Amino acid sequence: MNIEETEFVVFDVETTGLSPKSGDRIVEIGAVKVRGKTVIGTFESFINPKRDLPLEAQRINNITPEMVAQAPFSEQILPEFLAFVGGACLAGHNVKFDLDFICYELALLNRKLKEETPALDTLVMARKLMPHLTNHKLSTVARSFGVTIQETHRAISDVQLTVAVMYHLINLARKQQIEKFQHLVREYSVVKPSYKLQSFEQTSFF
Repeated sequence: MNIEETEFVVFDVETTGLSPKSGDRIVEIGAVKVRGKTVIGTFESFINPKRDLPLEAQRINNITPEMVAQAPFSEQILPEFLAFVGGACLAGHNVKFDLDFICYELALLNRKLKEETPALDTLVMARKLMPHLTNHKLSTVARSFGVTIQETHRAISDVQLTVAVMYHLINLARKQQIEKFQHLVREYSVVKPSYKLQSFEQTSFF
């Protein structure tokens, strides 16, 4: 399949911390579905994490307890996100972090991503295709391409920035004769974390 024919869901989550296994939870999710540089869908929602929001997390993502107090819970939003993804390829910058939270919380709901769903990491792409950069943060990579950076550390803003960066990186990959989607996945995808499915009611985190 040609890359232009492929649907990508570029997504990002904001969280209460760094580790879902330690009780941290998603507080916001944003995603954009694109095909051939055309946006064909957007998904965005706050999520009530059913726990306190540490001040450190609030300083990073500017999400306050008041913003999520009346938000839907993950058991409503994540199945909707699965439906939004459908058969698309997931993508994100340092996507392993976001996948870790998504896969863990889905396991709590006795759900999971499709086995065949690939996950493209633009961080992996940048490291391989742009080794000359001093670092490969999303903002650094974006600036190197002349992409305008506005608000960051909010889910949908980071997603929109990642979409722009991803297409620049795909163009670089083409210069290395990576023309097919299968080749793109082979070179720049990451393995989805695997968590044992369990009943949501059995978890002790809520």
